[in-house]
Amino acid sequence: MLKIVKTSIAIAATSLMMSGVAQADVAEALQNICTIVKADDKGELRKKMKRVQSDYRLKLQDYYAGISCGGNSLIRTAMLNDAVEAGTLLVKKMPKSDLSTPEQDGKTVIAWASENGLNASPNMSVLNDRI
Repeated sequence: MLKIVKTSIAIAATSLMMSGVAQADVAEALQNICTIVKADDKGELRKKMKRVQSDYRLKLQDYYAGISCGGNSLIRTAMLNDAVEAGTLLVKKMPKSDLSTPEQDGKTVIAWASENGLNASPNMSVLNDRI
């Protein structure tokens, strides 16, 4: 009986240590995603998203809200930097329901874009077509 308890505790401790390492690794894997979006490097962005999905089994909607590029989300960053290719990829990979929900500041991407004069952005037309 004591052996089972010791084994259970060892397994629990190991799994807790592994989960902390996994989160640090995901953050490290996503470290330069803002730079990739700003540079409008669609190929590199696609590779990064694919690598995170295969290594950590996370899709874009799983980590999108946790990434901030100077206080803006990835799609907002793409709009601000005229990153049409990267922004289009992000819009197409996000679920429609997530595109119309408010972000951290309480504004949807569409409301934020109209406040900032980005209604004519090519990413805005892709976003409107998707919603």
